[in-house]
Amino acid sequence: MREDVRVTTETHGPTGPSRYVQRALARLRAFDKARPQLWDAALTAGWTLAALVDATDGWRNTARDPSVPHWLVLTTTLVLSLPLYWRRRRPTAALAAMACGALVSTVSGAFLQAAFLQALPVFHIALNRPPRALLWSAALIVPPLVTGAFLWQAESWDVYVVPNLWAYALVALLGITVRSRREEREQEVRLAAAAERARIAREMHDIIGHNLSVITGLADGGRYAAVRSPERAAQALDAIGTTSRQALGELRRLLGVLREDDESAARTPQPGLSDLPTLIEGVRKAGLKVRTDLAAPPGPARPGQEFSPGAELTVYRVVQEALTNTLKHGGSAAEATVTLAYAPEELVATVTDTGRGADAPSPGQGQGLAGMRERAALYDGTLECGTPPEGTGWRVRLTLPRTLPREGASS
Repeated sequence: MREDVRVTTETHGPTGPSRYVQRALARLRAFDKARPQLWDAALTAGWTLAALVDATDGWRNTARDPSVPHWLVLTTTLVLSLPLYWRRRRPTAALAAMACGALVSTVSGAFLQAAFLQALPVFHIALNRPPRALLWSAALIVPPLVTGAFLWQAESWDVYVVPNLWAYALVALLGITVRSRREEREQEVRLAAAAERARIAREMHDIIGHNLSVITGLADGGRYAAVRSPERAAQALDAIGTTSRQALGELRRLLGVLREDDESAARTPQPGLSDLPTLIEGVRKAGLKVRTDLAAPPGPARPGQEFSPGAELTVYRVVQEALTNTLKHGGSAAEATVTLAYAPEELVATVTDTGRGADAPSPGQGQGLAGMRERAALYDGTLECGTPPEGTGWRVRLTLPRTLPREGASS
């Protein structure tokens, strides 16, 4: 029942022209991230060129006074476009400079279309600045609009003011929406990182804690055997070496998964139900008497009830942690019994020992018990820890349903 654990991601992304558009946008974002100042200069140059084309003669189509001096039109156009270079780093200052140009544009009667470029710093203010900064934006945008409406009113002053304010409000709303989605993605990344750290902590706790407990038991036994039976002491040393190498191998596999360039580590098989006899044999060598009753897995009751590698790993780690606790807390005379039973709808793994139950960690204490409960919860299972009905010792009972784990669960 042991198989390679491979993480595969199937994506059903866009096809056709939209795929090429997304690739182009991704390249633009990468270029912007690598050379932000060059990108700002290029965008500013593009908008400035477009504004200057309009300033050559097209501005008269919307002007209230077509006789405005050409030098004033040119200067105002540059004031309305060049501050875009600072639209991301200092959007409020850029908007203030452009508002001065907009005020000159409306007072003179030129009514340059370049005034609409104020929408760009407004977007970045909504995207990156506190909400109160939008109030300052309104204070900068409104005066040129109201001044122009009263000085050059044709029918009603609000015909010019209200549509422009709505346009800037929609741009600010767009910036707020993009900001909210960005913050949601960042929150998802933080939660995923926290979950991954917790998973790695559980794995390292199980690997290091168990193997160190086994090594400690073997070392204590070897010390006593060295006086009476050197051969037994040598066997203990051999077992310590084997256990140490196994621990190092598991740690290398776990840490190797974290390296992006080490794909082989991600394909290393995780321990499963078939590895329980090897685990129990290692604990026996450390000096703990363990009786086992491991039932053979029957066929699934219905399709889809096979245990995934992650569920098998959960059973393995819970048994490992329970035996480790017996080694540490049960005392020298403790014995343990490991049973594995299958029902039509669930699997039950039980580890019971005859050690000092009063000295055992109480439920809810310690990272080991918390990690076992988290593992069980990932697969909709339950974990019970406490004194068995006999009244002595300690019992850990894991119940896992024989169904596939819910979406999003992982080992």
